[in-house]
Amino acid sequence: MQRIVAVLRLLAIVVIILGGLVLHTRNAQPVALDLYFARIERPLSLILAVTLLIGGLLGIAGALPGLLAGRRANRRLRRELKAQAMLPGGAPADTAGKGPA
Repeated sequence: MQRIVAVLRLLAIVVIILGGLVLHTRNAQPVALDLYFARIERPLSLILAVTLLIGGLLGIAGALPGLLAGRRANRRLRRELKAQAMLPGGAPADTAGKGPA
């Protein structure tokens, strides 16, 4: 199974690289990019690749706080479950000693 996953990853990487090469050869004409402080001329494929990279990084940065909060919550819940497992009868700490609800 691990071998299949490795082959699929390699295949995905090759497809992405080939797609990037095709994108570059089909869009190699220079394009002027006017910024507030500068004007640069670069191939369209490079501008597209940099824009995609910046968008991906911004997406990761936007998702990171939620991911970290989820990890903290998981860690807290695991500690609570571990503490409950150490109680006699496995009852939660706040309901220990009480009868059935």
